[in-house]
Amino acid sequence: MSQDTETVVGTIRDYLTANDLEFTEEDGRFSLALPGERKLQTPVRLDVAPHHLGVHAFVCRAPDENHEGVYRWLLQKNLRLYGVAFAIDRLGDVYLDGRLPLAVVTADELDRLLGAVLTTSDESFNTILELGFASSIRKEWEWRLLRGESTKNLEAFRGLAPADAPSGD
Repeated sequence: MSQDTETVVGTIRDYLTANDLEFTEEDGRFSLALPGERKLQTPVRLDVAPHHLGVHAFVCRAPDENHEGVYRWLLQKNLRLYGVAFAIDRLGDVYLDGRLPLAVVTADELDRLLGAVLTTSDESFNTILELGFASSIRKEWEWRLLRGESTKNLEAFRGLAPADAPSGD
């Protein structure tokens, strides 16, 4: 490792430890999970390369339906993001991905970057689910109502509930 990468690795390690974030580290690669509200956890990997820091965060598996609508929404959202952008892998799974030059990696910049990852992932999660998994959510509502199961964790998707669904339980 060069001096620059060693410094950045130390900065990341210190930041994650100071913020009580559990992580694993191997050869300049950090794996951690950011806690959220709508999306309970966002898995994140930080990769220290010779000239940049890469951030990769899993948001959601590939949508079941309405791919064009989901991807259009993601691209429009990209216009307002800081440090990361939505991307899809070869399977169509949705990620947040970004790169920063090593020279700008400080505790404050890590805070901004990981804050952008967490905020974007958490605030976007339900919209992505509504756009890309509406049929599955509707079926889940119907299945739970038919069996008298709780629909409490589906309340965020009230707009996809059957018209006769009781509110909250």
